[in-house]
Amino acid sequence: MGRLRTKGKAGAAKNYMTRSAAVKKLQCSLADFRRLCILKGIFPREPRSRKKANKGSSAPTSFYYTKDIAYLAHEPILKKLREHKAFAKKLSRALGRGEWSSAKSLEENKPVYRLDHIIKERYPTFIDAVRDIDDALCMVFLFASLPSNSRLPPELVENCARLAAEWQLYVIHSRALRKVFLSIKGVYYQAEVMDQTVTWLVPYQFTQNVPADVDIRVMLTFLELYQTLLSFVFFKLYTDAGLVYPPPLDTKKDENAAGVNAFSLQDNSRQISGKPTHTTASSQITGKLVKQTIKSIAANSEVDSEDVEMAISDSAADADEDFTPIPSSKDQTTVALPTLRTLSTLPQTLSTDLFSPYTFFLSRETPRPIFEFVVRSFGGRIGWPPSSGAGSPFDELDPSITHVIIDRPPAKKEESSEERELRSRRKYVQPQWIVDCINAGKILLEEPYSQGKILPPHLSPFGEHDGAYIPASAEVAPAEGEEGSDDGTVEEDQAHRDALDTVMDAVTEEPTSLRTAELVAEAAGVDFGSFEATVKQAAKKIGKKADAEADRGESDMNKMMMSNKQRKLYEKVKYSREKKDAEVRLFLQPFAKLMAHTQLSKNNFK
Repeated sequence: MGRLRTKGKAGAAKNYMTRSAAVKKLQCSLADFRRLCILKGIFPREPRSRKKANKGSSAPTSFYYTKDIAYLAHEPILKKLREHKAFAKKLSRALGRGEWSSAKSLEENKPVYRLDHIIKERYPTFIDAVRDIDDALCMVFLFASLPSNSRLPPELVENCARLAAEWQLYVIHSRALRKVFLSIKGVYYQAEVMDQTVTWLVPYQFTQNVPADVDIRVMLTFLELYQTLLSFVFFKLYTDAGLVYPPPLDTKKDENAAGVNAFSLQDNSRQISGKPTHTTASSQITGKLVKQTIKSIAANSEVDSEDVEMAISDSAADADEDFTPIPSSKDQTTVALPTLRTLSTLPQTLSTDLFSPYTFFLSRETPRPIFEFVVRSFGGRIGWPPSSGAGSPFDELDPSITHVIIDRPPAKKEESSEERELRSRRKYVQPQWIVDCINAGKILLEEPYSQGKILPPHLSPFGEHDGAYIPASAEVAPAEGEEGSDDGTVEEDQAHRDALDTVMDAVTEEPTSLRTAELVAEAAGVDFGSFEATVKQAAKKIGKKADAEADRGESDMNKMMMSNKQRKLYEKVKYSREKKDAEVRLFLQPFAKLMAHTQLSKNNFK
């Protein structure tokens, strides 16, 4: 006879636990339970049948895995939280009785917990930690820009600002920055660190306010974990780069709003050069030198011959021994982990010395922290006026300045001969030119970005995924020397569009139709570059259609092998995906019409 199964003691009722039951089992408050779940990375789960998991009740509640709650029960932080609760009671009792010495003793022995073991548990390897620092950087840069108040102590804001500056210093030193995008939310940066792509958002330097309806306690719990994580990661990055961590801070420069320049990068060899080390010249020691040294020692002191021979053989073996890998008898494929040396030899996707030949000067209305970080990350020199902070390496009259980044219209006043000479030797560009050069991977023409001109569209460099929005303005503009015909009217543009449509329709497997379309395009005055691009676009569309038909046939065959339940789930997923694509097309339709109307207005204006 099998074992009897009791209702509520097996299946989903045993595997899941409600939040109230979890709090009751752990014997902690709801706030402490929420903090534990955030720190340990435990989140609510959705059972297949909420009624079965809740033992027959259909009341709305959150469910957790029973094993996760059992895992939390052995957490050392839970013990510290209980000790802190007892400490708070003892402290309030001492303050109420006026026992000031006892209260002071309790405050000095307040229980404090550390998160080091949690970081090691959640991130077994260093690459895992680097891959997961995107949210941590966003949170740290956000809190670094917030004002301190009763809910945000000033020490917390200062620590976040220090971590943000340390990250920027490392990115500048390693030339790891790859993409920049100026958005409404803030500035998006993307860097490549240890062959991992790290993207973070930095808010603009406006006066920030913490809304009253935001639960700051949850954000502070995440921030507590992120600060510890970033400290671990930065220590490893700085140590691998041969730098001292944490970088020394000059308090005088920091008080004068020097920003990142208040920190100084120091080589780690300076710190260990004063310590007596015996392995600094180990690569130059040979077995012959070791033997001679031991013989001289044996001649000056009475040493047994056996010990001398043993020392000679051991030291010679240590000096001359090289590691030779022996191939395994079994056929096993080993994957080499990336190291700092192997990653440095990888080909760079972007020139990290893009601005090295140039010297920039920021005008007072340009945000200095953004463009100082960006220009220095690509090897350029940059200066700023004293009103933007201390620490500028040169002033405005420096003759080596090649570009002035300015964001105000040209002043209508008479210039002196010296100012006119300076302006003739420099190029005055708007800040967007810096970011567009980085995203393009080359130095663009300064003329479209000159002072006071209407800027070209600032396109996002992150539109690489399928279905990304690419506006019509992203097309390549003609060079300065190319000019349109004098009678460039709407009729000619319409003829060009008709010819390109004919090309799109004629791209088939028959070469005669393609030849006819080429003659039509030539008669309409369409240049060969546009004709070739249209042919490629049409061929790509035909290829996609053929692939779609093949995928449709394969999906039909796969659906025949599915069960009814799997087929219904597949149809539901397919319906939701098509609905989402329809919403995206509906959203982009007004923008497409607006771009077409704008292009038509430009042609009429010409």
